[in-house]
Amino acid sequence: MNYRLTTILTVLTLCLFISAGCDATENKSDKATIGQEAPGFSGLVGVDDHKQGLSDFKEAKAVVVIFTCNHCPVAKAYEDRIIAIAEDYKDKGVQVVAINSNSPKKQPQDSLEKMKLRAAAKDLGDWRSDKKAFNFPYLVDATQEVARAYGATCTPHVFLLDKNRKIVYTGAIDDNIAAKKVKEHYLCDALDAVLADKKPPKSVTKQFGCGIKWEKPKK
Repeated sequence: MNYRLTTILTVLTLCLFISAGCDATENKSDKATIGQEAPGFSGLVGVDDHKQGLSDFKEAKAVVVIFTCNHCPVAKAYEDRIIAIAEDYKDKGVQVVAINSNSPKKQPQDSLEKMKLRAAAKDLGDWRSDKKAFNFPYLVDATQEVARAYGATCTPHVFLLDKNRKIVYTGAIDDNIAAKKVKEHYLCDALDAVLADKKPPKSVTKQFGCGIKWEKPKK
């Protein structure tokens, strides 16, 4: 299967995920809001087997927290763009951090071992055109408490934190799963604004993708 055909199938599959997979009900009461200090996190194991937390990126002028995973077609379709954003904004002081909060019991493809392979650009199939390794930390939210604290619902789901670690943007990376059809670059526009000490043109957009696979319902 070639990359173009895979993209077409991904777009078709996305329709199902948008209608059924991205339910915010689970985390409605915990959802972080614009202007609020971002929930801290620490001790999350990464694909390099080291533990990291938000405070490890204190020198960054902005932090992009992206809840993503291995198995979701939507998350896969955005990996090239996330890699490009991390590279393009690295010298501007921006740190991209990816977090996988899916339960591997519910979705075995989202295990740490599978994460390591994906981050290293191994066993990708036809999902990534550039076949580049991840250039950002890819961490495991084993307890799913980080996702709950942020109110993450989908993969991918973006939260942009400014230099004071307040949430200034949340939602989608851009407006189209097909990279060539993107008209609005929500995250990049927000990054450019924040780095210029301005308010993002849009602070909230609708996230879309596969719903996070919760191990247990919230009590």
